[in-house]
Amino acid sequence: MTLAKAIILGIVQGITEFLPVSSSGHLAILKYIFGIKDVGIEFDIFLHLGTLIAVVLVYYKDIWRLIKTAVKLIGCVVSNLVLAIRRLFDEEAKFTEYKKVTDTPYKRFVWMILISSIPVALVGFFLEDYIELVSTGLLIPGICLLITGVLLLLGDAFPDGSLDMKTTKFRHSIIIGIAQAFAALPGISRSGATISTGMMCGLNKEFAVKYSFILSVPAILGAVLKSCVDMLQGEFVIGSNLKYYLIGAVIAAVIGYIAIRTLLVIVRHKGFKYFSIYCFVIGVLAIAGFIAL
Repeated sequence: MTLAKAIILGIVQGITEFLPVSSSGHLAILKYIFGIKDVGIEFDIFLHLGTLIAVVLVYYKDIWRLIKTAVKLIGCVVSNLVLAIRRLFDEEAKFTEYKKVTDTPYKRFVWMILISSIPVALVGFFLEDYIELVSTGLLIPGICLLITGVLLLLGDAFPDGSLDMKTTKFRHSIIIGIAQAFAALPGISRSGATISTGMMCGLNKEFAVKYSFILSVPAILGAVLKSCVDMLQGEFVIGSNLKYYLIGAVIAAVIGYIAIRTLLVIVRHKGFKYFSIYCFVIGVLAIAGFIAL
């Protein structure tokens, strides 16, 4: 690891993780072009933590409220399970009402995030080796970047929606979750896929963006946890590279924060078409590079 690599990869991660152009696709292409092969799991963990910090900085109020609500929800679920068991043996317990678990917007939002996180967790668990295999060349990232371009055009084409935290249906959460799962492929932008799908489901723009980025928190945490397990199972040496890893993480966090704020403005003004053109160009170049090489 060198300082130049840490800076370049930190910038690319920060920009492409949140702008709808696919971080995995760009990192795969970048590593292929420059022959970057000594970037291990350890650095990936630091980059992911950097982008996680960016999301928390932008949405810390919502995230903190979701955490508190989730704790309360766990209490409600446990209480309801106990009550269900009591009703089997105690006639008087049948007159006790179950605690409501979807009666507030943030309770609904917790369930929506949980539901949307299931598909990507299944993909990560069952298809990890396949995803890693298709991430080693230029062809699959190139094709997937073209798909991302189409998704962005569709997102811009749909009329403004009105669904928010109170009115979004759980079926929409499943659809958005499936879109995030497909973003495990290199070249499919996670933010582009989830935001565009959200808008196509009728979510208003600001909530679609908020949903997408807060949904990234469990996905990033899951990726970090999986990487930590893989790292502990193999040989790893951070040593002198620690300063470069920290530099990459800080750059990813700062650039990521700016990228999120920028995307909020872009979505309001239907600016996805510009990113769509960019994805088409990079996708075609990647496919051309695969054919030429």
